[in-house]
Amino acid sequence: MFSHVMLGANDVQASKKFYDAILGAMGYKPGVIDDKGRCFYFTKTGVFAITKPINGEPACNGNGSTIGFAAKDPAQADAWHAAGIANGGSACEAAPGVREGAGGKLYLAYLRDPSGNKICALYRVE
Repeated sequence: MFSHVMLGANDVQASKKFYDAILGAMGYKPGVIDDKGRCFYFTKTGVFAITKPINGEPACNGNGSTIGFAAKDPAQADAWHAAGIANGGSACEAAPGVREGAGGKLYLAYLRDPSGNKICALYRVE
């Protein structure tokens, strides 16, 4: 359904360090900076990118917005979370763990990136 996700960042280099660490914990290659200073992570199924906002205003998080990254298992979600904390992110929500809801049992780990965007790693528990 989605071709790409792009998030605003006030400091692209700090955000690249953070996303290189958390996405690296999931087996992805480091981001690539283009000639406009944007950072891209390319996969077979889509693109994740970070950029300074083109309108010149400061980047800010979307209240109620969350970007989820698929984890292959709870251990990968935990490694993702630990890498984020160690690289400029901050914990939010409850500690990583299983939650039950309309979508069934989910293993979730939440973080705020260096610009305050809320992200999570998600593993669907069978």
